[in-house]
Amino acid sequence: MPGTAPEPTQDKAEAPDSAPSAKGKAAGKDGKPSSAVARLAKMGLRRSVDLVLHLPMRYEDETTLMPIAEAIRRAGLGQPAQVEGEVISNEVTFRPRRQLVVKITDESGELTLRFLNFYGSQTKQMAEGVRLRVRGDVRGGFFGAEMVHPTVRPVAPDEPLPDRLTPVYPATAGISQAYLRKAISGALSRTPLPETLPAAVLQGPLAKLKLRPLAECLRLLHTPPPQESEAALADRSHPAWQRIKFDELLAQQISLRRAHEARREKNAPSMPRREGGLLARFLAALPFRLTGAQQRVVEEIAADMTAQHPMHRLLQGDVGSGKTIVAALAACQAIDAGYQAAIMAPTEILAEQHYRKLSAWFEPLGVQVVWLAGSLKAREKREAVARVESGEARLAIGTHALIQDTVRFARLGLSVVDEQHRFGVAQRLALRGKAGGVEPAQPAPDTVPHQLMMSATPIPRTLAMTYYADLDVSVIDELPPGRTPIVTRLVNDERRDEVIGRIHHAAAEGRQVYWVCPLIEESEALQLQTAVETYETLVAALPDLRVGLVHGRLPPAEKAAVMDDFSANRLQVLVATTVIEVGVDVPNASLMVIEHAERFGLAQLHQLRGRVGRGTTESVCLLMYQAPLSPTARERLATMRETTDGFEIARRDLEIRGPGEFLGARQSGEAMLRFADLNSDAWLVEYAQEAAQLMLAHFPEAVEAHLSRWLGGREHYLKA
Repeated sequence: MPGTAPEPTQDKAEAPDSAPSAKGKAAGKDGKPSSAVARLAKMGLRRSVDLVLHLPMRYEDETTLMPIAEAIRRAGLGQPAQVEGEVISNEVTFRPRRQLVVKITDESGELTLRFLNFYGSQTKQMAEGVRLRVRGDVRGGFFGAEMVHPTVRPVAPDEPLPDRLTPVYPATAGISQAYLRKAISGALSRTPLPETLPAAVLQGPLAKLKLRPLAECLRLLHTPPPQESEAALADRSHPAWQRIKFDELLAQQISLRRAHEARREKNAPSMPRREGGLLARFLAALPFRLTGAQQRVVEEIAADMTAQHPMHRLLQGDVGSGKTIVAALAACQAIDAGYQAAIMAPTEILAEQHYRKLSAWFEPLGVQVVWLAGSLKAREKREAVARVESGEARLAIGTHALIQDTVRFARLGLSVVDEQHRFGVAQRLALRGKAGGVEPAQPAPDTVPHQLMMSATPIPRTLAMTYYADLDVSVIDELPPGRTPIVTRLVNDERRDEVIGRIHHAAAEGRQVYWVCPLIEESEALQLQTAVETYETLVAALPDLRVGLVHGRLPPAEKAAVMDDFSANRLQVLVATTVIEVGVDVPNASLMVIEHAERFGLAQLHQLRGRVGRGTTESVCLLMYQAPLSPTARERLATMRETTDGFEIARRDLEIRGPGEFLGARQSGEAMLRFADLNSDAWLVEYAQEAAQLMLAHFPEAVEAHLSRWLGGREHYLKA
């Protein structure tokens, strides 16, 4: 992707002269940045324009004064007060602990200021006779009304009050608000803020928004006059905030579209379907028919793989919708064209589940499948790596072991990443980078494999329009026939004995049961029932049943043996931690108990619940909780009881938790949206998309200026 050149006027952030925390210097005697400038850089504030875009998180109203008596009368109302008075006493006391106690007075009364942590310089700053302007919460103390750790400033007797609200900025240790205010004020005065939105865009698709000029909005947000609505500034509904949010969303949309186009400029092997090849034989051998939704997404993927630029598609579908078979058909198309395919999963249980299922499908058709995971013995791993490197193995399935340096593919044409949100950018790039191959006759160096990413966590529309707008998205929105709806019930953990009785009844009817616990060992802090303890309890309570235990710390061979026994119905009850969240497919299991369900997130609860309901028998999920429930936990559990629709669950999860649950490692640590909120500002996204399309087509210089201002070249996370 072409880089974005910084605007020449947006220079490096400078430390303001005489700023206390920087000791008045932008650089030390050795020419290195001062500690304050280094701290600013750590906050991402490297250029003057970064400081200008570092906006307040709240404001303090220092434009009015209140008599001390009035402030005392209003104590306890939860509203800060600003008073001014002369220091009449100043002493350091040592009971019950070392503290600085200062008393000030005005014509209406006296007020105590108490500092539990203080420097020697502060005692001099607040010496007797000095006039102080202080702001803080007044509360009742042991010796009368007091402020604890108020904001304090020595003032002259007739010093005027500010005529603007005082901004409070996000900061870090070692950077004071006074320093930030001075640095930002300096940046505002020296940084040109030319309009990056062309008039044709402002007067065209954006006319309805009536956006104010950016420079005007930034100055208002940094120094708002008192007549501006403090509530609108605080909840970010003010028109000035609307302009900031729009510009941020526009930068995101432009960069995502450019990332999408940049990928299309790369080379990829064209893989047209072959008549009578592996794909046809694979479909003929399937004991079931694809759903309409599966057929649709298979065609979308097949068309992408025929092109000479790399597919970069996200396949999303609810739990149990049949994504694995779609990935298998894509692998068939790659193998038919003479290439290898790789499928990478985040856990060994999920990767091994894929290996067992796919090798059972492929090996009868003469396709060699290898398994690569960290738990393999050295000899087994060497043999698997050799088969991949020679090209003998046409399909490789595994965990992160697939991207180790020792693994080289002969001719990788398709990489599939399952549960893609659990992998970082570097990991997905590493798998894609395996396309270099070892054969002498290789394609051009910039040739990359087609990439299919899969997720069983449905992505809400607003998230897909923003953070995933650079991807082509396919959705399996139909479950295979024969699946029965899962009934979800909430059960207080005081009814544990009833639940155990329900398990016995289900097992007596030949059904199998999962019991999921959130921890392996005792945690006094959370007081959660553990998997080990639950296992022991169930073994004692159900002597006529076989109970198994699986968790992440079991040796891989032992873990595999337990899963084999459960899959073969040699175990009736499986006690597990969340290692079974994805990839476990036992159609005979029709009852799931999730212990301390209030401790899980919605996405995880939905994934776990999806382990049942895979057969024709009615399945039940019991969410066992410990009262009292927090409002958030109550909302999560109510959602699980009300719906089994993964997309509706994802929408509510986005409302409750924000985008982080869905994004995982997508951003590689870069927060792309600091100001826009996907719940309240989603309506702006379509305007940003339209403006991005118009600017990319007709205003390339404005595009570069806008990206430079908002991203400063930080578009690398989009490359995966």
